[in-house]
Amino acid sequence: MKLKGLRWWVVGLVALAAVINYIDRQAFGALWPDIANDLFPEMDKDGHKAIYGTISTVFILSYAGGQALFGKIFDWIGTRIGFALSIGVWSIATMLHAFAQGMLSFSIFRSILGIAEAGNWPGAAKANAEWFPTKERALAQGIFNSGAAIGGIVAYPVIGLLSVYFDWKAIFIVVAVLGFLWLLPWLYMVKGTPKTHPWLTDNERDYILSGQKNQDLDKDGNYDEGYTPSTGELLKHKESWGVIIASAAIDPIWWLFIVWIPIYLSEVFGMDVKEIAFSAWVPYVGAMIGAIFGGLLAKNRLSAGWSVDKTRKMTITLGCAIMIPCFFLLKAPGSAINAVIIMAVLLFGFQISIGNIQTLPSDLFSGKIVGTLSGFAGMAAKLGAAGLTILVTFITTGGNYTPAFLIGGALAIIALLAVWFLCPKVEPLKPRV
Repeated sequence: MKLKGLRWWVVGLVALAAVINYIDRQAFGALWPDIANDLFPEMDKDGHKAIYGTISTVFILSYAGGQALFGKIFDWIGTRIGFALSIGVWSIATMLHAFAQGMLSFSIFRSILGIAEAGNWPGAAKANAEWFPTKERALAQGIFNSGAAIGGIVAYPVIGLLSVYFDWKAIFIVVAVLGFLWLLPWLYMVKGTPKTHPWLTDNERDYILSGQKNQDLDKDGNYDEGYTPSTGELLKHKESWGVIIASAAIDPIWWLFIVWIPIYLSEVFGMDVKEIAFSAWVPYVGAMIGAIFGGLLAKNRLSAGWSVDKTRKMTITLGCAIMIPCFFLLKAPGSAINAVIIMAVLLFGFQISIGNIQTLPSDLFSGKIVGTLSGFAGMAAKLGAAGLTILVTFITTGGNYTPAFLIGGALAIIALLAVWFLCPKVEPLKPRV
């Protein structure tokens, strides 16, 4: 059996995994007002926020370690089994949330969830490097990132609807089942890499492999070769540090919103769980559009003859230029609807930038080391996100989120500078002499 366009089926499944990933992780934030009132009835809002921030920081720190761990795991056991391991474990961890009794048990279960969910991102980068030619990678990454945005969009309404019929414990069990269902089509359809997959047509196989120019530096037609440095040598390249620093700066912006949107809307505008559920999804619409737009824009420019270097830097700069003014507008949005619309525009710009930053490892190195670099970048990103999350707990006491938004704007500038100065030319790297 041959299946045309198999690479798009693969990225579609990876994007669907991201949707499930976000439903599972966002359930905690969406349900927090009910969880806090149930488990910590004696505390005020600042006390609830401190517990929420602590548990969220544990999750992100675990996520950081999981990025580096799963980057190596994916390079070791491959994309197919790596994804199955990641989503299987995180679905079990989600189910365990139903049995949490306090901050310690929630922290343990969130930690397991964070480690396992982290595999989604180095796995996506590796799948992208394996299944797509260079000119389509930003679009493929955009499709995957749109899955995260769609997860953010549907998570809050789904949780809000489920909360009408179930308590918070039952909801964690319901959403956990989604991950187990995803394993069925994944294991059935993804039988190997493009070189060996029996369903891939000869034309699509040739199209994928011949377009992976950074894996055929000696021009002998063998696209499995290329520059695959050791981990130590990888970290000697300033371009690797450009990817790591840019990721560490820009990724916390995303976490600033996915962690704090429900708490911000509750604290600043007095929304309850159901009101949050039907408002907090709006920023993710902007993120979804930005993810696809950033990928299509990059593909268009590459098809028009732009270099990879010019294309990546233009799209990353455009995304940051959209984000930075939005942070200043959020200082005084005026109303909840204005706030979520500004956030939507901001996350639109974020996704334009992040999708192209996440393709940099496959632009610079052979696919055999992409998972490792993506894992290191992801770990640095989540450490930055953890630091910002715990910081927000203290700098927003009393409901003043202006300091957090100013930090977000500064991080966008740092990410932009890292790409421009540490990646002077985005192209396949060669061994250091």
